[in-house]
Amino acid sequence: MKRVCIETVGPVANPSSSAEFDMSNTEKASVIIVGGAIMGSFAAWFLRREGFTGSIVVIEKDPTYQFCSTALSAASIRTQFGTPVNVHMSLFGADFFRHIKSTFGPAADIGYVEKGYLILSGQDTVTARRAAVEMQRAEGADVVAMAPDEIATQFPFLSLYDVGIGTFGASGEGWFDAWSLLSLVRSAAKDLGVRYIQGNVVSFEVAGSHVHGVRLENGESLACDWCVLSAGAASGALMSTLDQILPVTPRKRTVFCFRAPLKASNFPMLFDSSGIWVRPEGDGFIGGIQPPADQDHVATGDFEPHHDLMEEAFWPALANRIPAMEQLRLERSWAGHYENNELDHNGVVGPHDEISNLVLCTGFSGHGVMHSPAAGRGVAEMIMHGAYRSLDLSPLGYHRIRSNIPLPESIIY
Repeated sequence: MKRVCIETVGPVANPSSSAEFDMSNTEKASVIIVGGAIMGSFAAWFLRREGFTGSIVVIEKDPTYQFCSTALSAASIRTQFGTPVNVHMSLFGADFFRHIKSTFGPAADIGYVEKGYLILSGQDTVTARRAAVEMQRAEGADVVAMAPDEIATQFPFLSLYDVGIGTFGASGEGWFDAWSLLSLVRSAAKDLGVRYIQGNVVSFEVAGSHVHGVRLENGESLACDWCVLSAGAASGALMSTLDQILPVTPRKRTVFCFRAPLKASNFPMLFDSSGIWVRPEGDGFIGGIQPPADQDHVATGDFEPHHDLMEEAFWPALANRIPAMEQLRLERSWAGHYENNELDHNGVVGPHDEISNLVLCTGFSGHGVMHSPAAGRGVAEMIMHGAYRSLDLSPLGYHRIRSNIPLPESIIY
């Protein structure tokens, strides 16, 4: 990995030096957030909540959010992770969602329901899955391990001939409307004086070890004392303009929306050992499956659904696990980008080790929406106080990228 030794490419409007800036006087500070979806918006909102009074500008290249990963996600939350820090981020997120009205007002509604995640695994994983549940419970999660007969009693529509164990989030797990959440926090941030502008950031203006601004595609430069990179699946490409490695790439994930002759009243978010996931959505269901590795390419600009996955992979596995769903009617499908951290499938949060006023908040590999409240709060605390005060997110820091030492997340879909 190359070390940073970059001079400012061109003039920066009203340049300031974060090396000279006193953070005790936030009225004179400026923060630029690259990416205005769920991560960037929560970082901006929490900055205000932490008492930051200076300028906050969020730059979003597409204010319609048509292809935004937030808007196209399955919008769910679980505490069943293999990494303790992820369990705690989910616990904070679940509590935040439960109390959304007390935070944003009585009209706030993200359609949050807690019906749990049911993760089904084979006989060969029983010991490992029980150990994972013990860790999750020790960290405060309300997760239980279920034998096949217990699963059959609670979810009689499942075929369990090859299942050795199921793990279920009895509370703190479910799903919600990601667009409503984004709209709420974005509106709240704007009410607190955060400015959103349309623009496509193409590079950073750096001198020595500090970001002094960002350059837009139209040639304009905007100055800052702090820069937050929360550009989702595009973050890796942006970091490459600094000759820095950030192994975050866009991978395409297709969501199928369908009807089936099965009531959704007692249906959880199901993760199956075959690789499929499925959950209720309105009067029907949504679900998906990862494409085979040889078809899972970097998908920059590609939002065409993997239509063939429905009949070749998803439907057969779904009918095998839920016989009633052998009869289904596909209504529509869409594809969004999964910001894949190729090192370890975990988010990258916190200051860069060489560019000290560049703070990362990206690479969450499919669990970004659920972890956006905790990540945004962490970014705000780091900028305001120079340290995490609520939840220690340092295990997700850039140091592991630099050292190529992964913090593997073992429960991914």
